[in-house]
Amino acid sequence: MISLAALEGVWRLERQIEDRRAKLTGHLTGEARWVPDRDGLLQIETGLLHYGDAPPMQAERRYLWRDGTHGLEVSFEDGCPFHKVDPTTPEADHFCAPDSYRVRYELADWPRWSSRWRVTGPHKDAVIFSRYSR
Repeated sequence: MISLAALEGVWRLERQIEDRRAKLTGHLTGEARWVPDRDGLLQIETGLLHYGDAPPMQAERRYLWRDGTHGLEVSFEDGCPFHKVDPTTPEADHFCAPDSYRVRYELADWPRWSSRWRVTGPHKDAVIFSRYSR
């Protein structure tokens, strides 16, 4: 099971994006930092995103990670719930009408680990695969 203490620090981030609906692929190389905040950890991802034929661009995302009753709880930076990381299963769902997001965490090769998001809906059909390493 992943813990806040195990996440804290700087990680190398490699992300592949396969947008099947738009028939585009993307690749992000950067870092993910989990830094302490008042209630847990703030995750800050930064990197250079190459997406389709567009010029490369700087990208950034932020999430809040908290110890929850049944595992870790992940929220968007504004505090709205995103998903939970349950110790009994490496999968979680997030519904953002009208689209569905399903994540699977692979932790067997810790401290290398990954997440695989499958995004589906009337306007989305994508797979987002992220690899993290120290």
